[in-house]
Parts: sequence; C-alpha cells; structure tokens
Amino acid sequence: MSRRHGKHGRGFGHFAPGFMGGLGRGGFRTGRKLAAIDLQLLILALLAEKPSHGYELIKALEERSGGFYSPSPGMIYPALTYLEEIGYATVAAEGAKKLYHITDDGRRYLDQNRSIIDAMLRELDHIGGKMARVRKVFAGDESGGEDDDAFGSEEIRAARRALKVALRRKHHCSLEEGRRVADILRRAVAEILDR
Repeated sequence: MSRRHGKHGRGFGHFAPGFMGGLGRGGFRTGRKLAAIDLQLLILALLAEKPSHGYELIKALEERSGGFYSPSPGMIYPALTYLEEIGYATVAAEGAKKLYHITDDGRRYLDQNRSIIDAMLRELDHIGGKMARVRKVFAGDESGGEDDDAFGSEEIRAARRALKVALRRKHHCSLEEGRRVADILRRAVAEILDR
C-alpha cells in the first residue's frame, strides 16, 4: 500500500522499522524518537478524535505512552505545518493559539492506513502499561499486577532499596550530575522494558 500523497509529490514513506515490534527492536529504544512520517500519522489519528492545539497533542502522546514518549514542539509543529500544506489538516486561530482539525482528505488517508495506525496506538498503550508497572515497582507498590511474583521478589526489592538510597544521596547534586543520573535511569528503564 502506497503512503505517498500523489498531488504534492511528497509522502509519508515507509513505516518506521520495528515500532510495531516494540521496544528494543528498532522502536523507541535509542532516544525515544519516532520517524516523522509515523508521528504525522499519529497526529492525524489524534486530530480525528478531536481538534487540538499542538501542546495538547504533545500531552496526549505523553499520556498514552505513560510518559515514555513526549515529542518536542520542534517535532510537533513542523509535522502539523506539513499536514496543513498537503491538505490533511486545517488550522484556525484561537487567540494566540492555533487549533488544528483533520480534513476529509486526512480522514481518507487515515482510513487507508488504519491497520498501521491501530498497531502504533496499541504499541503506545502497551508502553504506557509497562511504564505504569515500572512506576509501581519503584514506588514500592507490589499489589494488584499480573507480575506480582516478579515484582515482589527479594532480589528486586533489594535493588529498589539500593536505588532509592543512591538517589537520596544525589538529591542535592549539580545540574550536570543530575543529568548524568537521569540519563542512567532512562537507559535502565529502556532496558527493563526491552524484554
């Protein structure tokens, strides 16, 4: 199935390799970025649910992924501009903000790629669920999950306690050290979710 928009000669191209396969197989693992073509398709799907401001789209993707994927304004606004240029979205001024709507052409394009967008949305929901479980583990909540036996193991509880102690010791560290620690934690989360 072609995903090119023939009238303008520019298109969305191929689906980002591995996104549907999950983390660690080419998806978000290295920097939690999504190919522009797939971000544009996700934006269209969100606009089909309701007209939105750029900031609302960022928050919707962040919430859907449990905080794992939060595209920057520098990714969202160029994608919205492109969607407007090719006729898949329109924009209306609302004071200082812009409210984006999907067009009939955008809906048709979305329908043509329904299986792809459904798979991407399922993956975001899956990532969001994993992030919620990871947060529960680090918060010390070991109840109510299907993985309670793994989360409740003594080995994991000991590692969680050690992490809490290490983070407390870094509480008043420099900005540079804080960034280093945050980077380590992001890599750890990605590795945990990779399996």
